[in-house]
Amino acid sequence: MRRKLLIDTDTASDDAVALVMALRSPEVEVVAITIVAGNVDTRQGSRNARYTVELCGASVPVYEGALRPLVRAPQRATSFHGEDGLGGQRYPAPRTAAAPGHAVPALVETIRSNPGLTLVTLGPLTNLALAVAQAPEIVGLVGRCVVMGGAACTVGNMTPAAEYNVWCDPEAARVCFRSGLPIEMVGWELCRGTANLDEEDVALCRRMDTPLSRFAIDGNALALRANREMFGDPGIPLPDPVAMAVALDPTICTRRSRHRVDVECEGALTRGMTVVDQLDVVSRGTGSAEGWPPEGPGVVVCWAIDVARWKDLLFRSLR
Repeated sequence: MRRKLLIDTDTASDDAVALVMALRSPEVEVVAITIVAGNVDTRQGSRNARYTVELCGASVPVYEGALRPLVRAPQRATSFHGEDGLGGQRYPAPRTAAAPGHAVPALVETIRSNPGLTLVTLGPLTNLALAVAQAPEIVGLVGRCVVMGGAACTVGNMTPAAEYNVWCDPEAARVCFRSGLPIEMVGWELCRGTANLDEEDVALCRRMDTPLSRFAIDGNALALRANREMFGDPGIPLPDPVAMAVALDPTICTRRSRHRVDVECEGALTRGMTVVDQLDVVSRGTGSAEGWPPEGPGVVVCWAIDVARWKDLLFRSLR
């Protein structure tokens, strides 16, 4: 029996590749996709997700959710992903419409109907925070909650301290990280350096010459340029596909540990920082616990991945 997967996303260029990986995997069944505002607005994210589902020849309901963060103004990432989120490639409109109903009750009902499922979040955590507030019992029904978000190394892509998804809606991220959900944090740093798709990887995808391999490279052409200019990295950064790879095959994460993790919401320089108690000073009582929430199950932090195996999983999904 295939494992059930529920995906919450703000579908832009790397999110779309992560969707391809899930939809093409023989190991999982994607039961629903929910859309949150983030990289692009909710309507555009829905359009991009539905186009991706159709490109994969799949049929999965796509629900549109939160239009903005809980308390803050929206902050798009169009400089990295293009106005349409897919690198300005002018892909045609999808044939299917969004599923009726709002993403938040869809999240709640899907989790209730599929206890033990794996939840993968690829965007700001607004939808999930609202779902947890509406139905706290779903926390105990989620088998795994793989979060592409945060920066355990405290090197961010939005500020020196914060990764975009958490920075965009830190209040929602704090709700989720404090909720007791079985979170596995796959930070932005894990897609950097050798985990980028380098020139050889891009050439391999070009030689595949399939609709999905062309989609993965063409849709991320703007991200490639932005990544080189902004961060000095060598190739295409794919944080959401890296998180999806860990969701599909947990052994791709080669070093992990469980710690208390909280999200900074008030700091002038550290908004959205994922603060990892790596030395467990709060839990051991050897440091100050002021400001920390009561101890919960903790968060599994992924510190390293098998780069070759993550890329192999990606390439197999594009062939």
